[in-house]
Amino acid sequence: MTGSPDKAVMAIIGTLAAVFIIYRIYVWLQSSPRSFLQDRLPLNEDIPPHPAIGLLEQAGYEVIGGRLKIPLSFRVNGTPLYSRLFVDYVAASDDGTSYLVLLARPRRPLEWTGSGIRDMLLPFLLIYPEVGGVLYVNAPEAAVHVITFGRDDGEND
Repeated sequence: MTGSPDKAVMAIIGTLAAVFIIYRIYVWLQSSPRSFLQDRLPLNEDIPPHPAIGLLEQAGYEVIGGRLKIPLSFRVNGTPLYSRLFVDYVAASDDGTSYLVLLARPRRPLEWTGSGIRDMLLPFLLIYPEVGGVLYVNAPEAAVHVITFGRDDGEND
């Protein structure tokens, strides 16, 4: 019976070490930018009413999330700079594809050119590559524009 307490203490120490190692791996995976354990697209449960919601529902989409604030940070010559992007809603189509919803703003109209769409919408599509695209809603015109992202193969030059 002289070896029993030693084995029990070693088993407890081993169990604690294993739990600590598993916990640290879990924390490391959570902090990874491409973590498969995190939700890819965060959803805000608070969905404020807006006429755009009715337009989206008429177009066959279901609003599943409210306004998202996407914080951004940059470092320029060692100086930190901060900014943010906003998504007005998150919607889903009947097939389960998620879309970011941006509402048209009179102060910042979208230029309906390739470069205008690129400059305004590409950051959203690069931050959340798993979304099906962007739904650009112009409520005064009762229009829902579906914008998807793809690469040009160079054949259109």
